[in-house]
Amino acid sequence: MKPRAVSDLFINVAHTVDHLVMLIYPVVVLAMSKEMGLSFGEALSLSLGGFIAFGAFSLPAGWLGDRWSRHGMMIVFFFGIGAATVLTGFAQTPWQMAAGLTLIGVFAAIYHPIGIAMIVSDRPDVGRALGINGVAGNLGIAFASLIAGALAEWVHWRAAFVVPGIAVMLVGVAFTMDAPRIETAGKKPAAAKVQLSRELLPRFFIVLLTATVCGGLIFNATTISMPKLFDQRLTALTQSTFGIGALISVVYVIASLAQILIGTLIDRFALKTVFIAVVALQAPFLYLAGVSENLAMVAVAVGMMFVVFGQIPINDAMVAHYTHESWRSRVYAARYVVTFGASAAAVPFVAFLHDRTGGFGLTFTLLGIVALGTLAAALAMPTAKAVPQPA
Repeated sequence: MKPRAVSDLFINVAHTVDHLVMLIYPVVVLAMSKEMGLSFGEALSLSLGGFIAFGAFSLPAGWLGDRWSRHGMMIVFFFGIGAATVLTGFAQTPWQMAAGLTLIGVFAAIYHPIGIAMIVSDRPDVGRALGINGVAGNLGIAFASLIAGALAEWVHWRAAFVVPGIAVMLVGVAFTMDAPRIETAGKKPAAAKVQLSRELLPRFFIVLLTATVCGGLIFNATTISMPKLFDQRLTALTQSTFGIGALISVVYVIASLAQILIGTLIDRFALKTVFIAVVALQAPFLYLAGVSENLAMVAVAVGMMFVVFGQIPINDAMVAHYTHESWRSRVYAARYVVTFGASAAAVPFVAFLHDRTGGFGLTFTLLGIVALGTLAAALAMPTAKAVPQPA
């Protein structure tokens, strides 16, 4: 394999790892909360620190990637997140669990500003590359449900942390030994692919900020609530932790195809057109998710996650198109601080509404309203002309 292909493979695997580890807990909480005597909302709230760290530590990670080494930061990522996940598996109290999940979030924060910047660097097919990378991340979400559900059901919920953590560190060993060191230091920085006028720049950043906040809240609220949602709504299909995890995995694997489709469309059509088409479907699916059950719930979940996942490469493509290579990690870091800040807000949002209402009807109705904000941002997105790139 060519060096770039090997590098892309490891970076895509790292995306799988990142989302897998961050979403072990929403499955494990179904078993762990009973053992520690906590309600679903109380137990879920222990993950808040991890999601805050997931966003907050993106900025220093992006800065180090641009100023030191993106390759070096990926080594820190693999060994750091693997060790933190193993340690979390040994938590004995709620506070220890919260501390372990926060440490996972610290190292998980490295991936997006570093990995995404590495994926889009010096290539013409940004949309396709982001689509493939997005699928890798979504498979991590799917595998988290399957692996955590199986280990929690057949071994113990602690194994759902320890086993993946050890596996991640082994991948880190392979990355350190085999991955080519591809850096941009010393190269002439690549210019932005499209250029906005000074008058349109503020409007563009407002659109990006709105899409990032709304998208981050919707993404995390849907993914962390899915295990409990299926636990309550699919009683006619399954009542085991593994069964729930398996069904969620099927939903995520099918929905992950959205990233390849949307990535391909981004390379062929105007970004604004693709953006509007995807987010226009979010509100209807979110509303239906709040009222569906059993097989209908599974079908709606596939459609809902298809359009939720489909927005991710669009947001990343905006940054890739409008920023210079030399400071792209920091721009991605800033975007992901906002994204995962909104994601962190999803934890108390879901926990509070579930414990107050006993279900998810109101939660998904409100998320549908948030999706209308994303649609408004897409409609307001300014257009720009492409800047010719040097051969």
